[in-house]
Amino acid sequence: MTSVVESNANYLKIYREEPPQPERPDVEALGSLPGVFHAFEQLTGWSLQYGPGVEPSHRTDLTWSAPVNPGGGVSPGHLRLDSVDPAPPDAARQSPPEAVRRLATAVAAAVAELRKTQHALWQREAELAAGIPVVAQREERRHLAARLEAVLKGGAQAVGCQAAALYLLDEATTRLKLRASWGLPRRRLANPARPLEGALADLEAMLGHAVVLDDLQRLNNWNAPEEFASAVCVPVASPTTILGTLWVFSTRTRDFPDSQTNIIEVVAGRLAADLEREMLLREGVDGAELKRQVAAAERLQRNQLPTIAPLLDGWDMAGWTGQRHSVGGDFYDWFALPDSLVAVAAGDVLGRGVEAAISASAVKAALRSHGQYQRDTAGLLGQVNLTLWTGSAGDQSASLFCGLLETATGQVRYSLAGQPAIVRVRPGGWESLSRPSPPLGESPEAAFQEQRCSLNPGEALVVFTDGFRDALDKQGKALGEAGLAEPLASQLHLPAKDLVAVARDRLEAHAAVPHRDNRTVLVIKRTDP
Repeated sequence: MTSVVESNANYLKIYREEPPQPERPDVEALGSLPGVFHAFEQLTGWSLQYGPGVEPSHRTDLTWSAPVNPGGGVSPGHLRLDSVDPAPPDAARQSPPEAVRRLATAVAAAVAELRKTQHALWQREAELAAGIPVVAQREERRHLAARLEAVLKGGAQAVGCQAAALYLLDEATTRLKLRASWGLPRRRLANPARPLEGALADLEAMLGHAVVLDDLQRLNNWNAPEEFASAVCVPVASPTTILGTLWVFSTRTRDFPDSQTNIIEVVAGRLAADLEREMLLREGVDGAELKRQVAAAERLQRNQLPTIAPLLDGWDMAGWTGQRHSVGGDFYDWFALPDSLVAVAAGDVLGRGVEAAISASAVKAALRSHGQYQRDTAGLLGQVNLTLWTGSAGDQSASLFCGLLETATGQVRYSLAGQPAIVRVRPGGWESLSRPSPPLGESPEAAFQEQRCSLNPGEALVVFTDGFRDALDKQGKALGEAGLAEPLASQLHLPAKDLVAVARDRLEAHAAVPHRDNRTVLVIKRTDP
């Protein structure tokens, strides 16, 4: 609905759209409620009536009333009780019995709940309508110009005008470019964009007003873009974005009544819907392609994780990685080397999504490449660190555990970068082997230390990333090394893959807060020979 807020010598009108008023409750819209009221009257002898608005407190004929507030911006209503038998004029007004009041109060609560349900249904149906997928027809994109021109033609002819033009803002929102027209020469489309500065009618329209110029010759200071006798300018906008303006031109001097101005505003809304639909179609095509690429990357990253432990007498290992998104920067790995050595690793690359996944693949590839000749874990981390640092812009870093298993002796040589957690678990107890260390990729001169530990039969080395260790419960307490090591210590008789399952169950039981990080756990167990 629009209302005139300014007039100038009967030539200029500016219309402002008024917000819709809250709906008025209607007893007929509440289905079976009239029947409830009739049954109430037959049962109690009192008339129960429902009306819009708030019952005035100063009414002298009021016996009882109760508010009905549906909420959600809907206009409130009220229920009131009246005696069926009118009292004599000089008699005191009879009050309803307490039981009748309680029953009426319960009915008022039921009516309010019913109104809330109807209002929620009204909102949800509109939301479901907005959820209908936008589907492109074959060769639809090349017809956008024809569709826009058809809308402009229909709108202009509906109000008896001879031309219409759609002007859209540029990316800098400083100029308006003619993008579609009807009734104007096609060569107008080649004209340069006109500056928004000084375009008074367009500026006024983009404030949310409909500007009616009855006589452009006398109102030339409003800077209409075309030479016509009269025109209307309305905004073209989505609920969140101003796209531009719609001009409708007439070859004769004339007025535009409210009904025609409303038609032009509806046409502007149709243009905005067509433009947004076209943008959604393009984004949908691009988004579908991106989803396919991410799904392929997820499969590739998942398939690159080792699933079969090396066939080594006296050793068992297993791991699990859970990415926050489809792809991420966490990983674990193992691979065999000469001289009865097995390299094991668990890493966490700083970052999220595809960027972290690419960096993780680079770290993993560098680890495997340098591990073919480097037999010192500190030197191996140094080479991986240099590869990551020289191959990035200085904004990539990673935590990494790298170990070499001497399968014949049970010795484990390992080095740490960043903050991975490492514990040695034995039956009935555990020991933390975590040490502070600089992360990978922070400096080319970072130094790493090699540590040693021995695993006896029945013991396990458990490595997990900070996303696993720092998982929070409802009280904000982190899982920590103890929270994971203690359940594992009591079940070391299980194979490595089952110990990984125990670790995941412990994580799920502890973590009440949705995780913000990727999570990895790696179990290396020495079994009886």
